[in-house]
Amino acid sequence: MKLNIKNSFDERTDKSMRTWIQLVRTFQKIRAYELIYINQNALSMNQFEVLEVLYHRGDMPVSTITKLISSTPGNVTVVIKNLQRDKFVEINAGKNDKRERIVGITPLGKEKIALMFERHSQNLKQCFEALSDEEMDALFVSLRKIHKTKLKDI
Repeated sequence: MKLNIKNSFDERTDKSMRTWIQLVRTFQKIRAYELIYINQNALSMNQFEVLEVLYHRGDMPVSTITKLISSTPGNVTVVIKNLQRDKFVEINAGKNDKRERIVGITPLGKEKIALMFERHSQNLKQCFEALSDEEMDALFVSLRKIHKTKLKDI
């Protein structure tokens, strides 16, 4: 059902809301598409994200992983325990603080994510086929600009 509400606010506010809705819908469509592939490989989205972060950035504390995948500490703890059970990650004490838990990817985890990442990258490429290189560059710059903007406290 399409609502046709014109200029319910000022023009800039209406454009902002329409753009936000389109951005969310696009994200949800791409996320759902990727989730099918990730689930076919017997991983959850969060498990994939943890393996991907460790694969590309190396060993790190649980708190850093939590921030990088925009999740919650409790959820990441469960995800890491499940990945450890499946032998994809290992957990070690920190060098300076033995209470700190450092998560590292195992050879089996590296093999899993390396095999998946090739297809993952091709899936994302397909999602952006509608854009020319120039349009994709412009979109990246625009999104980055919004990301770096300081927002006022609510």
